[in-house]
Amino acid sequence: MNFHQEPLTFVGTVNLKVQNLERSLLFYKEVIGFKILEQTETTASLTADGKAPLLTIEQPGDIVPQTGRTTGLYHFAILLPTRADLANIVQYFAEIGLRLGSSDHLVSEALYFSDPDGNGIEIYADRPASEWDWNNGEVHMTVDPLDFKELLSIKREHPWNGLPTGTVMGHIHLHVSELPKTEEFYTKGLGFEVVSRFGNQALFISTGKYHHHIGLNTWNGVGAPPPAANSVGLQSYTLVLPSEEKRNEIVNQLKSIGAHVTEDFMTEDPSGNRILLKV
Repeated sequence: MNFHQEPLTFVGTVNLKVQNLERSLLFYKEVIGFKILEQTETTASLTADGKAPLLTIEQPGDIVPQTGRTTGLYHFAILLPTRADLANIVQYFAEIGLRLGSSDHLVSEALYFSDPDGNGIEIYADRPASEWDWNNGEVHMTVDPLDFKELLSIKREHPWNGLPTGTVMGHIHLHVSELPKTEEFYTKGLGFEVVSRFGNQALFISTGKYHHHIGLNTWNGVGAPPPAANSVGLQSYTLVLPSEEKRNEIVNQLKSIGAHVTEDFMTEDPSGNRILLKV
């Protein structure tokens, strides 16, 4: 399962804006099991392995709550190394009484909930890629009930003790204002492949035949506006690229479709979702 390393392009870090840093830190440490990598008065960087940041949170001075029906974050998705890890965190969430949703997507088993600001979170474990069903270049994904009884019956070596080393940012799922220009940006610009479509409402894209590194949907309405710049929610996310050569190639592709890229390699999709291109 090498879908989050070279030579692929994948999501590295998600950067969020929150209303109260201390409240968010308590949630991300005690409920999810992140460790603090770095912290200032208004920002914090969170990690699973003590080295790589997976999530950063920031409390801007003029922050306002989320407003509905805008573009931006639908959820970010934390990928656990094993199914036993997922069983462990299910057991832990039951013990602390966390309210959550769940789904069996065939390619993966997933839990869904939100942080104190309403930022959507998925925690999931992948099924082996050899079990994924592909047809005409598209991977088959469903929204079936998760079999908690069977999941919790698997053998586990130890109880939940925070996010294990090997946890990565599995994917990000975004609200966008429309799909045609968005698809062009992510495929012709950033070089992703469409691996699944949900009617004319959502598409899922990846590199290296992963089931998806990015999800894109119009469920907040076609033409949905971007949120206010000082709103709680997604600040930006990082795409990790395998080389400087690949980044230069992508920058040229983005410019060829009319997208702007700053000198520090920040770009925006057609809905205003900000993306940092990192090697």
